[in-house]
Amino acid sequence: MTDAQDNRDEAVEDENLARSYGLNDEIVQEIQGAIEREDTAFIHDTLQDWHSADVADLIEQLKPKLRLPFLQIMEGRVDPDVYSDLDENVREHLVDEMEPAEIAAFLNELELDDAVDVLESFQEEEQREVLNEIPVEERVVLQEGLSYGEDSAGRLMQRNLIAVPEYWNIGQTIDYMRDTDDLPEEFYEIFVVDPRHHPIGTISLNRAMRSKRTVQVRDIMDTEQKLIPVDMDQEEVAYLFQQYRLASAAVVNEDGALIGVITVDDIVDVISEEAEEDILRLGGVSEDDLFGSVMTTTRARFLWLFVNLLTAIAASIAIGLFDATMEAIIALAVLMPIVASMGGNAGTQTLTVAVRAIATKELTAANMLRILSKETMVAFLNGSIFAVLVGFTAWFWFSSLQIGLIIALAMVVNIIVAAVAGMIVPVTLDRMKIDPAIASSVFVTTVTDIVGFVAFLGLATVVLL
Repeated sequence: MTDAQDNRDEAVEDENLARSYGLNDEIVQEIQGAIEREDTAFIHDTLQDWHSADVADLIEQLKPKLRLPFLQIMEGRVDPDVYSDLDENVREHLVDEMEPAEIAAFLNELELDDAVDVLESFQEEEQREVLNEIPVEERVVLQEGLSYGEDSAGRLMQRNLIAVPEYWNIGQTIDYMRDTDDLPEEFYEIFVVDPRHHPIGTISLNRAMRSKRTVQVRDIMDTEQKLIPVDMDQEEVAYLFQQYRLASAAVVNEDGALIGVITVDDIVDVISEEAEEDILRLGGVSEDDLFGSVMTTTRARFLWLFVNLLTAIAASIAIGLFDATMEAIIALAVLMPIVASMGGNAGTQTLTVAVRAIATKELTAANMLRILSKETMVAFLNGSIFAVLVGFTAWFWFSSLQIGLIIALAMVVNIIVAAVAGMIVPVTLDRMKIDPAIASSVFVTTVTDIVGFVAFLGLATVVLL
């Protein structure tokens, strides 16, 4: 076989791999062309083995005007899970064109948490119309799911689970699972309950399958379990799963009765969601920015930019206090942004670490002083190194040892203050029950700007004038 043939085979293999895992521009362009020329056979053949997540990605990447024609061409072949994987703005645009009965049909096929998540994005009147198209038994379950707080364990849990009394044996348990039609699609544990339906233990599936039929459930159940209150925040739930390496956990109501189960596949989504949310909030944007309308995105970002404008004005006022100094020594205007920029970056580094540590409960009152001391020392060392570099640069640039010393000292002061602020601000906001990911960066940036300018210009005023 020639080298050219080998290369062609490798290229084909790479292309097949790319088509198996996610999308590429070529596939999207091909499908858009097929939609425009109404080539139904090509689209059906291409997408017949695609995962629902990939189909959702495809819909998001299609031109907006082609999304509805695509669904019409698919003629009910779209997996209902596609709708739960879609960006909320894209999904809202699509379901606006659907009848309540059509929406109810795909909601009925979704798991409870996904169905509730989709329903929650509808207006109250739209919710009512869709729920009226759903059979009574399923409707009651959905309404109960909607009654729980947003981002709570009640929104995450599945109602389908396996619960058996402690006086059964393994044989009875296995027969029960074989004879029950509405078993969960995926489950990892069997819950053992008392007569009041309170969970008192769990049996992993592998242990149940390895035990003889005559073994009593109570003899092999694990009595140590993490019970999740139905109103617990999803971030707390995710922490429990991470901390204790849980595969699933029972959800209980205010009376301690078993009402649902949360599995690790739901928690993977939560962890990704929470991490993404924190990152986006640090930048003052929302998760729907990418597919939101121009006006919606503009309104969402306006407040953040307005707050930043106010903090910039505060920094400008601080500079204005030293206008005489700057008029006398033009070099200060050239060097001043360096101090503020270095302080801002140092503060952002510490802030990012602190916000993440708060979210993962690694930063607590017990270790706060120790971590703050460490961050202060790191800031002092970094500040000293950069102070030497910038000080010598300023000295040679403007032939003034005094200016070099002033900017060096201001650099050390501002980087240390930035590190301290980057740690204290998010911790303080967290104690005040304010999400540190939202508000911290504004305060830290303001502190570093003002301290940087005041330290630099104040030292210059004292030393040079």
